[in-house]
Amino acid sequence: MNLFRNVGRLAPWGLVGATLALSACNDLGSGSQRALSPIPPETLALMEQAGVTKESPTLIRSYKKEAEFQIWKQRPDGRYAYLKTFPMCRWSGQLGPKVREGDRQAPEGFYSITPGQMNPNSAYYLSFNVGYPNAYDRAYGHSGGSIMVHGACSSAGCFSMTDRQIAEIYAILRTSFNNGQRSIQMQSYPFKMTAENLAKHRLDPNIGFWKQLKEGSDHFEVAGKEPSVGVCNRRYVFDATSANGQPLDAGAACPPLRRNAEIETQVAQKAAVDDAKVAELAAAGVRPVRVVYQDGGQHPDFYARVAEVSRPETLVAPLEIALEEKSSGGKSRSPVLAISATRLAAKAKKETEIKVAAAAAEQAPVAKAAEAPAPAEPAKLGAFAGATDSIGGLLGFRKEPAPSEPAVAKAEPIKSEAAKLESAKAGESPKSEKSEVAKSAAKPATAKATAPKPAVTKTAAGQAAASQAPASAPSHRADPAKKPQASLGAERHAKVASATAGVPALPPVSARP
Repeated sequence: MNLFRNVGRLAPWGLVGATLALSACNDLGSGSQRALSPIPPETLALMEQAGVTKESPTLIRSYKKEAEFQIWKQRPDGRYAYLKTFPMCRWSGQLGPKVREGDRQAPEGFYSITPGQMNPNSAYYLSFNVGYPNAYDRAYGHSGGSIMVHGACSSAGCFSMTDRQIAEIYAILRTSFNNGQRSIQMQSYPFKMTAENLAKHRLDPNIGFWKQLKEGSDHFEVAGKEPSVGVCNRRYVFDATSANGQPLDAGAACPPLRRNAEIETQVAQKAAVDDAKVAELAAAGVRPVRVVYQDGGQHPDFYARVAEVSRPETLVAPLEIALEEKSSGGKSRSPVLAISATRLAAKAKKETEIKVAAAAAEQAPVAKAAEAPAPAEPAKLGAFAGATDSIGGLLGFRKEPAPSEPAVAKAEPIKSEAAKLESAKAGESPKSEKSEVAKSAAKPATAKATAPKPAVTKTAAGQAAASQAPASAPSHRADPAKKPQASLGAERHAKVASATAGVPALPPVSARP
């Protein structure tokens, strides 16, 4: 409902309401039955789906830039479940905390709403006080008060909803209070604490304060429970209690604090991931900006409902002013990026250590295999030798077989028979055949001494095996205790020829192409 229609209808308080609207959201109104409105059936259905009841504790999260007002409800296990989002009809001021009376700023921080702050007699339909200033605000001397969440879609530093919205929100809070909840936490943020938003606003003068708010947001998101909020040394501390019994003093140094180690670890991990993402976005070219509003903003749902909004002429798109990444001294002005760089370096170091450990673990079986007795090594060399034999044959070189290669020795009678057939064709005598065998036995030794190694240089695997052979297992071909290769070959060929002298001649064998 329009503010001016409200003021006209509530004549006794019209002048007072209009005057107070110029400075803050103080409001007075006549009592009515509006404060007793029930929770709508569709919202009760959402509660059932979320596994919560209307009487369970409530928590509020609001975001100025996105103009969203979220309601969360507590499950039986103590964790909070998201219920629904109300699009905000209007908020005023700029992104950043409220500092003084009359600055038209909607506050940012962690606030507590008690039953005494509920106002059923509001000139803005219904309202409740958010609890500004809190201990943090007072530690900095921030002034002002009577900051409300209310209806009428009009804001002078408040969070403004429609009348229908505030009736539903009021009913949800009222029901939780009636069931025994003593206070309802309201987490008021400038924007959603995403890496994208933090990257864009990384040079904003408020970034240090916003990083504190993000820490509280992370506590809620990783634990799923309402974080306890304290202030000491003019800073927020979350889920921490004094270790020596000394109470927290917002303006004094923090005493030793006792924290939940599990939650702190999860928060630190989330912060590291988010900071790394901020640094990545900055490196990818996301420009730092300062966003300037004429006077706050509203949710896109209300762009076509100008008649419901106060001061619609100020609701224009905000101006984004690009900021320089580096100062005159050449150093980064962004504390977010400074933290990100440090954590990225630590993360890279940790990942390297993990990779080294994993590589060492993978190499362990290889090392054990290398320490085992060496029967497998000659087999590897034999396989390698076989490969080089076949390649050498293709290139016209013949390797003299060693005594320990039975497969080659078994093949020799066939070759000798072929040689016999050739000799028979030429009309040579058995004597000349034996002399040819002796010549062929001596021939490979000469070729082996003069010809270059054909196969070993063809593959990297061959080179590696050749280089490792002397160190791992001495080659039987180079054993000085054995007879020279040429004489061994000649003797074996002679024996083979003698053993096969009485074998009948085979039919001619066609040459291979």
